[in-house]
Amino acid sequence: MDINAIKQRLNSLQSSNNSSKKEKIDYSKIYWKPREEGKFQIRIVPSKFDSSNPFKEVFVHYGISKYPMYALTNWGEKDPIVEFCSQLRKTNDKENWVLAKKLDPKMRIFAPVVVRGEEEKGTRLWEFGKEIYMQLLGIADDEDYGDFTDINEGRDFTVEAVRGEIAGRQGLKTSIRVKPKTTPLSTDAKQVELFLTEQPDILEVQRKRTYDDMKEALQSWLSPDEPEEGDIIDDEKDPEPISTPKNEKVYTMNTPAPSKTSKADQFDSLFDDESDDDLPF
Repeated sequence: MDINAIKQRLNSLQSSNNSSKKEKIDYSKIYWKPREEGKFQIRIVPSKFDSSNPFKEVFVHYGISKYPMYALTNWGEKDPIVEFCSQLRKTNDKENWVLAKKLDPKMRIFAPVVVRGEEEKGTRLWEFGKEIYMQLLGIADDEDYGDFTDINEGRDFTVEAVRGEIAGRQGLKTSIRVKPKTTPLSTDAKQVELFLTEQPDILEVQRKRTYDDMKEALQSWLSPDEPEEGDIIDDEKDPEPISTPKNEKVYTMNTPAPSKTSKADQFDSLFDDESDDDLPF
């Protein structure tokens, strides 16, 4: 036995294992939102990826798997859950439409922000829901405030978080208030440049599931033999949890499948129509 050759092979395998390990990501440097009660001062900055709009709308599937799944439509690709909802809406069954509405991906919004007092962490992504989004759009549309992202004469926001009951459970409810005075993003030109150029891209940092993976998750959720509760991650108002069906009708199709067709084949048949017209966005 060649001991030297064995040692070389061992070292090679160990090096391969070490290189294959994923680097731990510090998400506190990518995302920001209140994690405890209190008031926080932030500044929404112009987006590196779209100078005309600092807000990025994304769509997320909640409650189907253990963790939220970002819809593949965010990347301009076909999404099996979106397709399934489209198939449900092609029927005249009320329960199908109700289920489709529950399974529709929920909109989440991200904006690049600098948190006052934590400027050393750079620009991060603030995640929020439709309620705060509407308030921000309303402020942006108010000529009395102007462009609150302006690096020279923009405005900060106070974000207040208080604990209370949200959608039937305890959580943090956030509210916003725009500052009355205009201020510069920073008096340090180099820091301003970093805030504007060093920004995370939500679709790059988020995990992108495969079509087959998401289809399998949906099929598992639909199966009453393998119930699975999904965790919901949200801030000011959580999307309605989707309960896993147990011994009850989940969905129906107008034309029953032949009795010899397996359950898996019946499920797969729902995805035969690959028309782009089925995609809502």
